[in-house]
Amino acid sequence: MVKKSIKEIASLWKEDKRQYVKLSTFSAYALIIEKHINPVLGDKTELDEDTIQRFALKKMDEGLCRKSVKDILIVLKMIMKFGARFGLTTFSDWSVRFPAAQENRDLEILHRSDQKKIMDYLAGHFSFRNLGIYICLSTGMRIGEICGLTWKDIDMDRGIISVRRTIERIYIVDGATGHTELTVNTPKTKNSLRDIPMTRELAKLLRPLKKVVNDDFYVLSNDTKPVEPRSYRNYYKKLLAMLAIPPVKFHGLRHSFATRCIESKCDYKTVSAILGHSDINTTLNLYVHPDFEQKKRCIEQMFKGLR
Repeated sequence: MVKKSIKEIASLWKEDKRQYVKLSTFSAYALIIEKHINPVLGDKTELDEDTIQRFALKKMDEGLCRKSVKDILIVLKMIMKFGARFGLTTFSDWSVRFPAAQENRDLEILHRSDQKKIMDYLAGHFSFRNLGIYICLSTGMRIGEICGLTWKDIDMDRGIISVRRTIERIYIVDGATGHTELTVNTPKTKNSLRDIPMTRELAKLLRPLKKVVNDDFYVLSNDTKPVEPRSYRNYYKKLLAMLAIPPVKFHGLRHSFATRCIESKCDYKTVSAILGHSDINTTLNLYVHPDFEQKKRCIEQMFKGLR
């Protein structure tokens, strides 16, 4: 067997993988290879567990989080399995040990009073970009989904907003150079394709607009050209600063929506479906963290049933 280098195998794997995945997914794979795998492991012809272990710890020392390192290792494993299948290298599975997990950081969410403050402001100061933030806080939509929302996705008769596309700027690796492109895609998973009911307040804002807008226009721009996520994040940051609200990332709007749903005793399966999570465990792990009083009530309720 004539072994090839990891860099050569990765190049062959990319060409094969390109046929089966979305452009955004392929671009993410290519970026991982060019930025992380090839510079460190590209000249090697085979890998052992010790090499992978050192590689993973080095990446964490460089500041990458555990999830990012795991994503890199997933791509690396696919490349090695591909190479072994075609006799280009040998592959033996590995098990990487990570440092003890740090405590989960609290989710960034708006305080209840700040959420009410911003929603009251948005309702009273109309602009299409302000409307988008109001929709996010009323539906839990992701920033790419709200940038990709068109007026035809809003059905006033049924009272729903349909999530059918997402907009993202992806990095295209092109030889030794690279560039970014704004892309319009379907959401990554089938669960992200969903219909979300509108609140009465949101329907009241949208109903008069739906009578006069062009259904083919994007909601945020009210034009054929969409607003890209990076620009919209900047607009949102300036809005929070103007309202003297402590900075919360745009994704915090989604977290705020989900947290308010859980606080209102909505069942977890329904919240998971509204958010478009592929697995209810994602919802549970992110948002369901019983406090001491909830634990106390649970135990008291259990004993009440025994009396």
